[in-house]
Amino acid sequence: MAIVVQKYGGSSVADADKIRNVARRVATSFNKGNKVVVVVSAMGDTTDDLIELASKINPNPEPREMDLLLSTGEIVSSTLLAMALHAIGFSAVALSGPQAGISTDAAFSRARITGIEPRRVEKELDKGNIVIVAGFQGITPDNDIATLGRGGSDTTAVALAASLKARVCEIYTDVEGVYTADPRLVPEARKLDEIGYEEMLEMATSGARVMHHRSVELGQVFNMPILVASSMVEKPGTIIHGGKNMEQRNKVRGIAHDMDVAKITVTGVPDRPGIAAAIFTPLARAGISVDTIVQNASANNITDLTFTLIKKDVSRAMEIIGPVAREIGARECLSDSKLGKVSIIGTGMQNTPGYAAKMFQTLFGQDINIQLITTSEIRITCIIAEDKVKEAVKALHKAFELDKG
Repeated sequence: MAIVVQKYGGSSVADADKIRNVARRVATSFNKGNKVVVVVSAMGDTTDDLIELASKINPNPEPREMDLLLSTGEIVSSTLLAMALHAIGFSAVALSGPQAGISTDAAFSRARITGIEPRRVEKELDKGNIVIVAGFQGITPDNDIATLGRGGSDTTAVALAASLKARVCEIYTDVEGVYTADPRLVPEARKLDEIGYEEMLEMATSGARVMHHRSVELGQVFNMPILVASSMVEKPGTIIHGGKNMEQRNKVRGIAHDMDVAKITVTGVPDRPGIAAAIFTPLARAGISVDTIVQNASANNITDLTFTLIKKDVSRAMEIIGPVAREIGARECLSDSKLGKVSIIGTGMQNTPGYAAKMFQTLFGQDINIQLITTSEIRITCIIAEDKVKEAVKALHKAFELDKG
């Protein structure tokens, strides 16, 4: 019997009716002769509600207690789904992340999985049980509960699928698959039948919310096929896999965007060895991630240095960088939080010229100013004003004819 791992997001288990719907879907997969493991997120807005409640009690809660609190949301979902399966005549057992053998490091709220010992899960499967695992959580070396951060349940599902050598990891959500762009911005966006790990990883890191990049990375490392589909309708989804792309006619596969972008510019920076380390080392120590970094050409041994980060980190980053800038003799620090980014992505671009020029010309045609540019072999990203992002996505989707299958 093949093992299938399914994951259901918060919108799929948001209330009793939806939990019963998920139970029927899980039962259908079990009746096809599969051993089924299900990973669930917290119901609806439970995590946000818990964060809000905690902030009313203590605006600065201890990370350990916060993680223990937030882990309860997935416990509720997993137990209720097990009850729903019992109600329709199926044997099921709910497990917390630690009970399922998921170990993490001690980085509370952003822990990473360090290993999975799936013996308990395998034991329950051998008994004929459907196993329901609370996503988003694991246990640290000190036996504390740690949560995995955004997209943590996706990561739990793919990691479990890899450790159990499952046939496939199925991610069920409120969208029908991976689209060429966000269909909320581009109604003409087309659902992809399949997409490679590399392209999906670039889409995820560039702002596409359908999958978290850590789960895609795990899928790629362990060559685990991932199906993304809707839990609301019975329609084929998108397979994320390592095989050769079937749609090579158009080298751009998708347009991704991200509104959570800010930049900090340090002006008048002395151009000498060690300056970049002096700026970015304290940011790293504070847990602030930096994305794009641009340093202007030096004139009279003076340069400007710009980097991007997420908006919520701007104030803290400015507090850290201000004293550093004065210490190294820089002129001033400036910030801008009204930015977004738009990216074109496709493996076929790496060996074909002209895609950057077409992207820039398209944005120029919409009178959109490009503030920063960053690239990889299969991605070109432009940082632009946030109020121009929607217009840019629509224009690029049309320019690269992504509505055509």
